[in-house]
Amino acid sequence: MKMIKVHAIKSLIDNYIWVIQPNNQHAIVIDPGDAGPVIKFLAEKQLEPIAILVTHKHWDHVDGIEALLQHKAVPVYGPANDPVPFLDFPLKSGDTVVFDQVSLDVLDVPGHTAGHIAYYGHHSLFCGDTLFGAGCGRLLGGAAKQLHNSINIFNKLDDNIKVYCSHEYTLNNLAFALKVEPDNTNIQIRMDQTQQLRSQNLPSLPSTIGLERSTNPFLRCAQTTVIASAENAAKRPLKTTLDVFTALRAWKDIVS
Repeated sequence: MKMIKVHAIKSLIDNYIWVIQPNNQHAIVIDPGDAGPVIKFLAEKQLEPIAILVTHKHWDHVDGIEALLQHKAVPVYGPANDPVPFLDFPLKSGDTVVFDQVSLDVLDVPGHTAGHIAYYGHHSLFCGDTLFGAGCGRLLGGAAKQLHNSINIFNKLDDNIKVYCSHEYTLNNLAFALKVEPDNTNIQIRMDQTQQLRSQNLPSLPSTIGLERSTNPFLRCAQTTVIASAENAAKRPLKTTLDVFTALRAWKDIVS
């Protein structure tokens, strides 16, 4: 399957709106929380939008939809189980969206919200707020078990899959990851590389599934080092990876 060209548009405080460019003329806009930067980008690149894809209902992912539709009427695709404004095509796991030569499978990945979805194809994962660089989303409508199951779906993907998250949270998440695994040299190397990128005002994203597997504690709940730290934070034994995940998420909520 061919690689796709993807652009990052900085939006709001720390959001990224991802734009897939399937050819020299068209653009597919993902999670437009703000229309202004998108309209400016499209004009500069001389691209015409052909679709809007949404991962979940939160305002910083949907508030730009109305103005974008006023700029150019295009179909809006999004989760069947999250209320998304102006939704034309409700999607669920097993669905596929196709534009020109771009084909993306839909994955149900609830937890951050009850109806969150992701788009997967062309060695790329557009995961909204389910997975972040070195972290994962908060529980804002879904349950820890759901989010743990969703993260495990991603954890089964190939190492080289590019991960397009929706927020620039990587440095903060790496600081937490070092609390969990202070002797993990992969985390420290990633911290140094990310600090260099951010000092140049460059995105830390996309990452890869392989990088997340080696540095993201939420994908490492079966590791003895992560289990020990989670048990220390929870002050009790943890029997399952779900217990470890839940303890990590609660710990992260306190320190961030």
